[in-house]
Amino acid sequence: MASIGRKVWLVTGASSGLGRAVVEHTLAQGENVVATLRKPQALNDLVTKYPTTQLLVLPLDVVSQTAITTAFAAGVAKFGRIDVVYNNAGFAEVAEVEGTPDADARSVFEVNFWGAANVSREAVRVFRDVNVPRGGRLLQVSSVVGLSAMPSVGYYSATAFEGLSQALAAELDPAWGITVTMLEPGVFNTRAITDTDGMHTHAAHPAYVAESLPSAQTRAFFAGPVRDVGGDPEKAARAIHVIAHANGVGLRVPLGLDAVSGIEAQLESIRKDVEAAKGWSADLK
Repeated sequence: MASIGRKVWLVTGASSGLGRAVVEHTLAQGENVVATLRKPQALNDLVTKYPTTQLLVLPLDVVSQTAITTAFAAGVAKFGRIDVVYNNAGFAEVAEVEGTPDADARSVFEVNFWGAANVSREAVRVFRDVNVPRGGRLLQVSSVVGLSAMPSVGYYSATAFEGLSQALAAELDPAWGITVTMLEPGVFNTRAITDTDGMHTHAAHPAYVAESLPSAQTRAFFAGPVRDVGGDPEKAARAIHVIAHANGVGLRVPLGLDAVSGIEAQLESIRKDVEAAKGWSADLK
């Protein structure tokens, strides 16, 4: 593991959830942070607490490529470089695939997929072409549902950004000194789960209202006391900070025992499917 030194972070989606927790923990460690969010006033308490030499708060809606470029440029102008990008902005649509309005499905892709993709591209450009010396760490906030999709969050699962992040990591020249790490959190006790800004819940599609159906069970879970079963966001932020400074971290990092168990179950299911499919593929060449 590398020794922990002072770095410059750029965090998207810093208003709540793990984004806010990472900003708070990173500042407490004495590092510099460019905190970006759609409503900067949400961080007024941190602006009061920390000096402008350590914290820069900027408005950013990741659906705007121009706003992304402007935020990175402001961070570089302020601190000289960006070392870590915590690519976190996003929200969830809770609805069956059949019951998700087309406009809402497209909206979640605009933010979670295209927004994150554009942040990723700008991060790589800055790490390679602006930083002196070159290098940086891109922390991609995916989700356990990116590998083990859940009913009632189908479109959110589809935007979890696994494929593009893996391809990007494979494309990078090692000489650039850029590391991509995909974080796959489970459920954490954050305001992002209960706020309408973080989770948009639609009425159940009429065909899926039976309580015995998996989609209804997912809805019941999110409607219940999620805070009693999720992980501690402060501990997650602590782990993420260590990961950002560590060498030898794998491409994927599940966060939370629920994420670990969910992915393990999915891997076992995939293994069984692959074994069963070998007979279909044996004489196809």
